[in-house]
Amino acid sequence: MCRNIHTLHNFEPAATSEEVNAAALQYVRKIAGTTRPSHANQAAFDEAVHAIAHATQHLLDHLTTSAPPKNREEEAAKARARSASRYPVSA
Repeated sequence: MCRNIHTLHNFEPAATSEEVNAAALQYVRKIAGTTRPSHANQAAFDEAVHAIAHATQHLLDHLTTSAPPKNREEEAAKARARSASRYPVSA
């Protein structure tokens, strides 16, 4: 599940609220050990996602760096290349 959480800091353009919420959702899913909470736990699950998304956005808004912003497409291409070298497609 956590493979879907991506680095959000120091990208141009900055991370969107959808990306922050997706990362928070993946985190809560991992911690809870489920992708779908029961009806009894849905409110607590949603509250946790909201709180973590808020904390994540706060963190991203306050981090500083002297490194130049990374390009999303270039980083995605690097990740695909790493994945291809680790898990070659067999014919």
